[in-house]
Amino acid sequence: MNHMKNVEIERKFLLKDESWRDMAVESMRIIQGYISQDPDRTVRVRRKGSNAFLTIKGRPDKLGWSRYEFEKQISTDEAEELFQLCLPSVIDKIRYNVPYGGIIVEVDEFLGDNSGLFVAEIELESEEQQFEKPGFLGVEVTGDPRYYNVMLAQHPYKEWK
Repeated sequence: MNHMKNVEIERKFLLKDESWRDMAVESMRIIQGYISQDPDRTVRVRRKGSNAFLTIKGRPDKLGWSRYEFEKQISTDEAEELFQLCLPSVIDKIRYNVPYGGIIVEVDEFLGDNSGLFVAEIELESEEQQFEKPGFLGVEVTGDPRYYNVMLAQHPYKEWK
């Protein structure tokens, strides 16, 4: 798989507190559904503000940091059509962009069946990239499948014990 160009490298964290809220520079509602939840080839339809995207993701590597990602912008009409093909459970969240030390921390506040869950993501240029970890980041959950959006669609946070 290393020969593929479009690789997403990201780390995920839970949050210690809400100090990030004062640092957020923008927020956007995101609604996404899944056409395929196969771990080897997840197919997602996403409405992000007034834009829409079709995304195909491969299986994460052993660390859970990197995986193939293909994303194509589509019209909102196409997205509405594709939402009809999606599996029943959707992910509904507000994404906040929080700049910190030269990186953008994306904080997702989940709504609906995942209400109460907050997950921060940091996208990196490479697995070796160093970054200053903001104080509001808590435990790292990169590679923990429970926190993958596709898993949250299947097993929402409200059902966790």
